[in-house]
Amino acid sequence: MNDATTAIQPTKGLQAKALSLSTLAFTTCFAVWTIFAIIGIEIKSQLGLNDTQFGLLVGTPILTGSLVRVFFGIWTDQFGGRLMFPMTMLASAVSTWLLSTADSYFLMLLAALGLGLAGGGFAVGVAYVSKWFPPEKQGTALGIFGMGNVGAAVTKFLAPFVMVAMGWQAVAQIWAVGLAVAAVLFFLFARNDPAFEARKARGEKPRSLIEQLEPLRHQQVWRFSLYYFFVFGAFVALALWLPNYLVGVYGVDIKVAGMLAATFSLSASLFRAYGGMLSDRYGARKVMYATFGVSLLCLFMLAYPSTDYVIHGIDGDIRFSTSMGLVPFVITVFVLGFFMSLGKAAVYKHIPVYYPEHVGAVGGMVGMVGGLGGFILPIVFGAANDLTNIWTSCFMVLFALVGVALAWMHMAVRQMEQSASGLDQRTLPQFPEMASIHEEGRHAAAQPARVITEWRPEDKDFWETTGQHIAQRNLTISIPALLLAFSVWMVWSMVVAKLPVIGFNYTTDQLFWLAALPGLSGATFRIFYSFMVPIFGGRLWTTLSTASLLIPAFGIGYAVQNPDTPYLIFLVLALLCGFGGGNFASSMSNISFFFPKAQKGNALALNAGLGNLGVSVMQFAVPLVITAGVFGAIGGDPRPSSEGGQLWLQNAGFIWVPFIIASTLLAWFGMDDIADAKASFAEQAVIFQRKHNWLMCWLYTGTFGSFIGFSAGLPLLAKHQFPDVDVLKFIFLGPLVGALSRAGTGWVSDRWGGARVTLWVFVLMMIGVVGVIYFLEAANWWGFLGMFIFMFFMTGVGNASTFQMIPNIMRLEVPRLMPHLSAAEQVRQAEKESAAIVGFTSAIAAYGAFFIPKSFGSSIAVTGSPMAALISFLIFYASCAALTWFIYTRRGGLLHDIERGRAPAPAGTPTFIQGVAA
Repeated sequence: MNDATTAIQPTKGLQAKALSLSTLAFTTCFAVWTIFAIIGIEIKSQLGLNDTQFGLLVGTPILTGSLVRVFFGIWTDQFGGRLMFPMTMLASAVSTWLLSTADSYFLMLLAALGLGLAGGGFAVGVAYVSKWFPPEKQGTALGIFGMGNVGAAVTKFLAPFVMVAMGWQAVAQIWAVGLAVAAVLFFLFARNDPAFEARKARGEKPRSLIEQLEPLRHQQVWRFSLYYFFVFGAFVALALWLPNYLVGVYGVDIKVAGMLAATFSLSASLFRAYGGMLSDRYGARKVMYATFGVSLLCLFMLAYPSTDYVIHGIDGDIRFSTSMGLVPFVITVFVLGFFMSLGKAAVYKHIPVYYPEHVGAVGGMVGMVGGLGGFILPIVFGAANDLTNIWTSCFMVLFALVGVALAWMHMAVRQMEQSASGLDQRTLPQFPEMASIHEEGRHAAAQPARVITEWRPEDKDFWETTGQHIAQRNLTISIPALLLAFSVWMVWSMVVAKLPVIGFNYTTDQLFWLAALPGLSGATFRIFYSFMVPIFGGRLWTTLSTASLLIPAFGIGYAVQNPDTPYLIFLVLALLCGFGGGNFASSMSNISFFFPKAQKGNALALNAGLGNLGVSVMQFAVPLVITAGVFGAIGGDPRPSSEGGQLWLQNAGFIWVPFIIASTLLAWFGMDDIADAKASFAEQAVIFQRKHNWLMCWLYTGTFGSFIGFSAGLPLLAKHQFPDVDVLKFIFLGPLVGALSRAGTGWVSDRWGGARVTLWVFVLMMIGVVGVIYFLEAANWWGFLGMFIFMFFMTGVGNASTFQMIPNIMRLEVPRLMPHLSAAEQVRQAEKESAAIVGFTSAIAAYGAFFIPKSFGSSIAVTGSPMAALISFLIFYASCAALTWFIYTRRGGLLHDIERGRAPAPAGTPTFIQGVAA
């Protein structure tokens, strides 16, 4: 608290008295402020108003209550809340009584302007209540005070019954009397706040209006205002709009609409105190992230309009519908209101910490902009209805709004964290977002910290005492998240193999298209995901990217239950499975920041290698879970199988859901962000000028591209070629062997050289292809499977050997290309380019997950056999072997002398890169 406040130490009894009186007064103010949510519907009917006119009427009190908040907050600092609160309530009570005498739309708008003064009571209360409590308790206190929003629910519960029995005029008169009584009680029993009394005792004049308004030039004020525009403005707007929405969409009467809308007002009000407690304990930033994240999800669900789909199929029209029933709607808006209530408390937790001397002005400005949301949004809702003729257009508007707020908040906080990296903690402002870098206890707000502003893994003492534990924890959480990503990425290959047996009549080429598309989207996502960690932070991006896996997991579970599901839906789901493939790039980028050079290779190999096991885990688990009703009745009914028995193919998607949710929560609550984990795209873009980048893309497509492509295409190929064998019981062995061989054969490249090992890998893979062709012609299942397992093993060896080559290549090339750099700068440049090439080649090679299944499908469609595809693979591996020999391993090749010990290894060559890519 400031000096003025500390002059008088209020007792707990005085604090409780001030808080309870203020909360009661604000509740009464809010009940009056939102009165048009109920009586406005009757007025609309009497006057024949359209939706836009109705929106203007219900929003006018919100406009007044918003615009006066800045000045009411300042006047409260100057003249004290004991005087300002009663004056505010009495002025609004008079206007509310006069409303009952208005007989035209214009006069009602005038009365509504005066009635809206009740909304200014919020700014009065914030400035008054905050002076009674120390900073560490202000979040909770202001949260309790904010519970006065429940006045909206009071109006929705009681006003409909009064209006039906006595008319809307009686509602206005009774509410006016109640507000006047509350004003008198507050003046009689409340006391001036400690800061006001201290200033009066010293004979000081209050700060001038210009001094009070000075903080409004800061960007943070407007950022907080946007947050409040959503969490409060949208709350008020929906509190006013929902009764009309419920009547129009679901056809309920006004009493039922009022009570159902009150559930939203209750959840958006009563839990505000809980939001204050959470903000005091865990930090306002975390609460705001939760608010915006869940709100985005809820609003997406609410915004989707009821739709009937008609797809003109080959054998007739295919029809299905989407709509949200009344009960799911009420539940969803209740959840939305709950998180909005948390957000309202979190916004006002910031203000006394950022601007302790200007709570009235800043709180008033934030409240004004938030209140303007309650005025503007109902008008926008009405206009959107009139323009689009879609009831859910109001939620579409809010979805866009919360998306912008979330993006701005995260970019601003991320910039603050990065700017603070490496600076003296004592010179940094005591902002809630920065609490983690100040001494413990100064701000309880953001403990425990999840943003690391000082990270020195190469410092031995720091690593042993602090860094190692943090890095290992992040790696431990990252591995299962990546394993799930690979599982979801490749699960479609297993689902596609079973679609025909449960009634989906797709051609072989259509099935191979479905198996191939996750590879196409996953590889493309990798390119973009590579740049996400520096922008969003590893913790947030890991959380979001892991949570995104729920979309294809749920989608698969629902789509496969109905054979009439359009092929287009399956194509979209196949593309969405690519979210899992993209996760690899960001996961590896994130983990690489945590470990020192000496341990980076092992950490990345564990992350990538165990993550790759997700393919074999999926191929092992799915055949088991689809044969039983794992989730009981909630998992849906089984489909009869043409092979005999029944299949719960939906479990192939649903089985991952609980694990994805658990992994998402672990990522959010257990991982950390490194503030200075940033890299410039321009710095990395130089690799596009390096010929060896493109050559290594070709070679790595031959190793990892084959691993992931065979993983995607083999289930369907084996099922097609050996229909009498239950191939899905054995297919998992190939990816399992491939993942383990990469983790266990890196020493071979260290001993003999990456280029020489890579050359032999491609020679042996050519032999493997010849073996597959031989056993296919002999119709020998076990020989076919054995040769593919052999090729999987060789891809694992090649994954390690190709990436062992990259740092050696760049340590040789950078001095030649950049002779003007010092020796140390050349080493750093080579490491930077090596890391960039690792990421880019892994993205390009992932396209193998598309081209290999598609090659099998096209070959079978054209020739009736996969032989053409296998012959093309043979030619491709021959080109890889020739390229490796000619450029790198022949006498005179780039790596010939180094790998044979005839020339010293490039200075500073790291050995940790081997085997890290996936």
